[in-house]
Amino acid sequence: MATVRFIGVGERKPKRVLRLPLKLVSYLQATPLTLILGAFLLLPILMIVVVSFWDYDFARMYPGFVTFNYEETLGSWVTWKIYLNTVKYAVIVWAITVTIGFWVAYFLAFHIRSTTMQMILFLVCTVPFLTSNIIRMISWIPVLGRNGLINTALVNAGIVPQPIEWLLYSDFAVVLAMVHLYTLFMVTPIFNTLMRIDKSLVEAARDAGASGMQILANVIIPLAKPGIAIGTIFVVTLVMADFSTVQVMSGGQSASVALMMKNQMSLLQYPAAAANAVVLLIIVLLMVAGILRIVDIRKEL
Repeated sequence: MATVRFIGVGERKPKRVLRLPLKLVSYLQATPLTLILGAFLLLPILMIVVVSFWDYDFARMYPGFVTFNYEETLGSWVTWKIYLNTVKYAVIVWAITVTIGFWVAYFLAFHIRSTTMQMILFLVCTVPFLTSNIIRMISWIPVLGRNGLINTALVNAGIVPQPIEWLLYSDFAVVLAMVHLYTLFMVTPIFNTLMRIDKSLVEAARDAGASGMQILANVIIPLAKPGIAIGTIFVVTLVMADFSTVQVMSGGQSASVALMMKNQMSLLQYPAAAANAVVLLIIVLLMVAGILRIVDIRKEL
């Protein structure tokens, strides 16, 4: 028998709730971020690509579709040499920073038992980032210079008869400054990954008779690969886009793609600089895609 329910005088009627399809709700939630990325990331990249096909002279740019900007970029051995020099910096700096970054993160994660002390020591590592990159880079000049601290100490100690010339304004100075600037970008993701490793895995491997090197090679490093991959992406992209360090620390004796683009823009050669920017972006994206192909970093994000 059906039941009839009467609504009283002071009782409100139940409201109808409008339920949107779940797929539509997902699209609405993603819309703000899509608009932000489109306006501040995709649109500028699209403008760079468009400008790279424009013509130009010493005074202005001419909208159109020409390909000689890419022909000059890809057809010059000087440009290829600059690209190879930039990749060389990226590889050397990556190799040094991943070595230093891993061992610093490993020490903090496995040799410091107190969480408070781990955070304190990690914050100590971040203290240099409280100052400008330019200031930290220039601070190496009085240390590495011909009459700097290192050369003065070596000459006074009788280790070398005269100051070492290649300490400053050389590839060594460029690499040293970049390692100083970007090592923390390797330490942070590796430390975050190592802190997530279950310590019982290490204890189980030790109970099974594994040595310290075997635990490191077969347990810790494989589990630390996502952090190493994220740090690699940070360091490689930063080095590839760096121009101030190369310009100052090499004394104008070396070059990078970013420095070449900076010089082109100072000469109002914006389409040529845009073409180099597109080529550099493609190279960096290929390198990042290769890293993501080898290591899955989604669980770290």
